[in-house]
Amino acid sequence: MVERVLSIETSCDDTSVAIVERSGWVHSVVSASQDLEHEMYGGIVPEIAARNHSIALLPLVEEAFKKANMTWKDVQGITVTNRPGLVGALIVGLVTAKALAQSKKLPFLGVNHLEGHLLAPFLKDAQYAPPEDFDYPYVGLAISGGHTSLYHIKGLGDYKVLGATKDDAAGECFDKFAKMAGLGFPGGVRIDQMAKTGNPHAYEFPRSMIHDETFDMSFSGLKSSGQRMLEQLGPEMVKQNLPDLCASFQEAIVDVLIAKLDRAAKVMRAKRVILTGGVSANSRLRARAEEWAQKKGLRLVIPPLRYCTDNAAMIGYVGALRMARGEVSPLDAGPSPHTLESDFR
Repeated sequence: MVERVLSIETSCDDTSVAIVERSGWVHSVVSASQDLEHEMYGGIVPEIAARNHSIALLPLVEEAFKKANMTWKDVQGITVTNRPGLVGALIVGLVTAKALAQSKKLPFLGVNHLEGHLLAPFLKDAQYAPPEDFDYPYVGLAISGGHTSLYHIKGLGDYKVLGATKDDAAGECFDKFAKMAGLGFPGGVRIDQMAKTGNPHAYEFPRSMIHDETFDMSFSGLKSSGQRMLEQLGPEMVKQNLPDLCASFQEAIVDVLIAKLDRAAKVMRAKRVILTGGVSANSRLRARAEEWAQKKGLRLVIPPLRYCTDNAAMIGYVGALRMARGEVSPLDAGPSPHTLESDFR
């Protein structure tokens, strides 16, 4: 029986390795950020991301074992993100996992990155554990630079997609506005920081599909509106009013996310909801979501920041659960930039 796994996450620009129990206990999780490598380009360059994964990955494996005070004898399998993501980045993690699995005579399993995010609230360590009454089913809002989707999660492998962005992801929208405003990369974090001293009602931005009766979202119109606003104001006015611009732009995104989460909770009659993914680290979104959940009498769980952003711990947890019920991947398993149809109904 698989109880503990080594896990690898290289779906985008963060390299991460973890050792995780099937119970969700995280013995160690170590990561390497590439923000500085991509900052000068104003966004993630896939080739650079893949190259840096190949440099960082094996040293992180050694560090994960050292931090957990364990050896290869203490793990019964290897799990790795193999979808969705940047194909070049995924290949680095997948090839490394296969090589290690063969050399150590261990089974390995490819894991869906989004499934990791949806189950991240169940992770545990010395500083964090989910509330004792937290369990399936729940509604989940997964928000990142590549994905913005609502799910109904009934159990391991039982997920229904309720709605998703029809165009740009919320995280991408944050990053593009930050780049246009001269804030650089990573944009979401810098907008969040700048917005803390700004007025969220100073500028009017569109909230596309906010009153639409579906669970779908759209952020491309907001991105275009932000570009027009910056062009109309001009560089000097933008610089003088940057906190207000960031706060107003951020508020438009948060309004849509909270409105769609509220609709999903009502329709699914959910008692429990989660926020997950990199954008769930946004302080304004967290505050608004907590305020909303308290008002509605709902149990809201948001993993700590280390488990919201891309990390190997969430991949290890999902992989350990699936391996425990007999699932393994063949050695010819490949990467995919997309989620498989069988992953979500």
